[in-house]
Amino acid sequence: MLHTKGKAALGFIFATLLIDVMGLGIIIPVIPKLIENLIHGDVSDASWYGGWLTAAYAGMQFIFAPVIGNLSDRFGRRPVLLCSLLGFSVDYAFSAFAPTIAWLFVGRVVAGITGASFTTGAAYIADISEPEKRAANFGMVGVAFGLGFIIGPALGGILGKYDVHYPFIAAAALALLNAIYGYFILPESLAPEHRRPFDIKRANPFGSVIQLKKYKSVIGLAVSLFLIYFAVQAVQSVWTYYTIKKFGWSNDMIGYSLACVGLLIAVVQGALIRIILPKLGQERSIWVGLLLYAAGLALFGFATKGWMMFAILIPYCLGGIAGPAIQGYMSTSVPANEQGELQGGLTSLMSISSIFGPLVMTESFYYFTKPNPFFQFPGAPFAIGAILMLLSALLAVRCFRRSPKVGKSESPREAAA
Repeated sequence: MLHTKGKAALGFIFATLLIDVMGLGIIIPVIPKLIENLIHGDVSDASWYGGWLTAAYAGMQFIFAPVIGNLSDRFGRRPVLLCSLLGFSVDYAFSAFAPTIAWLFVGRVVAGITGASFTTGAAYIADISEPEKRAANFGMVGVAFGLGFIIGPALGGILGKYDVHYPFIAAAALALLNAIYGYFILPESLAPEHRRPFDIKRANPFGSVIQLKKYKSVIGLAVSLFLIYFAVQAVQSVWTYYTIKKFGWSNDMIGYSLACVGLLIAVVQGALIRIILPKLGQERSIWVGLLLYAAGLALFGFATKGWMMFAILIPYCLGGIAGPAIQGYMSTSVPANEQGELQGGLTSLMSISSIFGPLVMTESFYYFTKPNPFFQFPGAPFAIGAILMLLSALLAVRCFRRSPKVGKSESPREAAA
């Protein structure tokens, strides 16, 4: 059980991540309209630019996330996290006042360089958690993500009804507020005796991924995790464009739908995971979650009415039990002074998927929604995502069969305690 100081620190990092996600969620409903205004095009054209904007951010994060993770192992989590939040504030300010599409790219590059809030936040949670409690505590990241996406998109949809720039201004203010909050409230989690010298060889993006090969079970699950990251880009990159194109949703409707996503994620990660993990154990939680993910994505792609998207969110969000189970196991395979490096490596995997995932998903959406393709199928990105989730499930099962101890490093009851 976490001692009182540890519980307080977990509350602080939870609030920090919550405000951060709110800032991200606020801008999502209005991004298509902002891009349309800047390029003077339609929603299909906007999706093409949107994919490249996401790839620009992810490319910078891929290069710099290992550096940030290693810096947090050297100097502590707190200063790195504060710099990250200030970077996001600059990005949102650039976006709010961007006169051309090029300025949006400038902001995304800045945010990608400094964007380590979740990398450092995950390392922070690992610092203050007992090994057997990490899977459940990593679920708190999902809760912050969920609650942030309840409040953020709903607020962004409402503000976007008045002006597409207002959500970006609000996001910049939230990121700045978050940095100020962290400066005065957030304690350091990494004790000096657990810090290590900065090593540039261990801070290069590919080296960070290579470090995951230290444990065979970790690298196998890392590939599975990569496929998850890639597949969910179907939702993260295309949801707004897809629902505008297929169902004619407005900014506020998009905001409400994403708020519903956030609510379901919060319920799954904050409550159900603590019930499901003891029942299923880590191994079954992973592959059951992946199958639910796959089913949800396939159903999204073939939905014919707007209300179906809300109903399908239930199995899709239940799939979220897989991520914390994988991450919880992997975090117990490395020592305390390498948690930042591990999280940096996982963030690098996420960034690689976020470079190519949005491009694959938005390009497929763009191709199958423009005139004269072989056939029109706006749901193509979701079909691709479902296939990738199935591949991830097969890989995870294969990993467990080859390494029987994988997923059984702790008892189901301990994992959810």
